[in-house]
Amino acid sequence: MKSIYISHSADKKIIGYLSTYGCRLQTVPSGGRTYPAVDAHPDIYFCKMGVTRHPHIFKGDPREIGAAYPDNIGFNAVCLDRYFIHNLKCTSPSLLHHAKSLGVECISVKQGYTKCSCVVVDGNSIITADSGIIRAIKKYPDVDVLPISQGFVRLEGFAYGFLGGASGRVGNEIIFNGDLSKHPDFEAIRQFIESRGLTVKYFPEYPLTDIGSILADF
Repeated sequence: MKSIYISHSADKKIIGYLSTYGCRLQTVPSGGRTYPAVDAHPDIYFCKMGVTRHPHIFKGDPREIGAAYPDNIGFNAVCLDRYFIHNLKCTSPSLLHHAKSLGVECISVKQGYTKCSCVVVDGNSIITADSGIIRAIKKYPDVDVLPISQGFVRLEGFAYGFLGGASGRVGNEIIFNGDLSKHPDFEAIRQFIESRGLTVKYFPEYPLTDIGSILADF
């Protein structure tokens, strides 16, 4: 059965919506491995590999997760259909080995919370506010990047969270945890996603909040 992974702290509205997919919905509890703001975030423990080419979830060994940055970012990577993007100095050896076995090209960036920082739209398209990721990806003309404003996403204990951490692709939908319409780049984000034949889903009932991504193995 197909699976969707989401933080146990996610709003009941998005959990209810994801339940309609008829998949195994797995809520990630706090594991006591790292600091509370991200301890129940799926992208701390898992990495979505691929988007349209054999998508699956790499499940990391929790023993590799340290208490604080950068020891807690080993699995927080982005894997497109042809590229693996992360701070390669900090990538879990087991994840990096798995990525290389898939034949993808590895791109190193400074941002360790790479998945948190990126909305993965399709196999060669991302949305991010991180200038370092944008600069690195510009060297790869087959990857489309939509630059957006930093912030405007809640994360408990921090000034702001990341849009990648407040979203995820599930089937042909890009789902946002909260009210995306309040983001200053809402129209650009919506158009970027819809131009790729995908649907935007968000929840105007509550603020846009970083929950460590929504990860689906399909």
